[in-house]
Amino acid sequence: MQVIETIRALQLLSEAERGAGQTIALVPTMGALHEGHLALVDAARARADRVWVSIFVNPTQFNEPSDLDAYPRQLATDLAACRERGVDVVFHPSVEEMYPDGAQTVVTVRELSQPLCGASRPGHFDGVTTIVSKLLLAAKPHVAVFGEKDYQQLAIIRRMVSDLGFDVEIDGVPTVREPDRVALSSRNVRLSDASRAQACVLVAALDAAERAVTAGETSIERLLFLVRNEIGKAPLARIDYVELRDPDSLSAVTEITDRAALLALAVGFPAKDGDSESIRLIDNRVLRPARGHVD
Repeated sequence: MQVIETIRALQLLSEAERGAGQTIALVPTMGALHEGHLALVDAARARADRVWVSIFVNPTQFNEPSDLDAYPRQLATDLAACRERGVDVVFHPSVEEMYPDGAQTVVTVRELSQPLCGASRPGHFDGVTTIVSKLLLAAKPHVAVFGEKDYQQLAIIRRMVSDLGFDVEIDGVPTVREPDRVALSSRNVRLSDASRAQACVLVAALDAAERAVTAGETSIERLLFLVRNEIGKAPLARIDYVELRDPDSLSAVTEITDRAALLALAVGFPAKDGDSESIRLIDNRVLRPARGHVD
């Protein structure tokens, strides 16, 4: 497994691999790898001859400096996990490599970046789209793999790639979950024990909504009340948002029809002792009404 630290070296390797007829799949990460990330690696292996993983904690997508400082960094462990999973190349650049002195170019996907996480984290997705653009230009992959847990991020990246004409396919991989069905996230380890025990309320709320829609529920108000009530069963949970959105445009859904609707959740929980921050968890489910129940 090669570890590469500069953009130019990665570009030269990509040109050589492509010239040899090899296909490349890129898995962009910020490290602190868990089985969710490694599922993306497995999906990448099924899609290409060569699997590349980037490990870069991107400062421009953090709203709070304290959140950036607290993000776990465990390069040796991450490299070992990549090696064990058969990764061919790890790209681990410095901040100065990705954002050279005087850098001022920002990539923005305007409308998709506004709702949901974008409403409470202004500028976050500009950081995401800017760094993903840089990674795609550095690696020149045939396919890039992302998780569907970060549904809004995936939709934004697909829009960016389409709008700017990147010659790459974007592949989404279903959310990987822990045994209690909490979505795998690097943030989970920062939860207090009580918070971690209550975090399964997110998937319970998604399940309740799916059952209701399948049974014929068409009222947005009743559905959102049901979801909020389910989350309210966890005393430590603090709702950031509970919203129904169009799966493609992320525009607000005003009625349940025979079209699919994205139910997106963001909920905060107390962190471990000594950390005053709330740990924000996200999850989602695309709800598909039973046709026989919808007029």
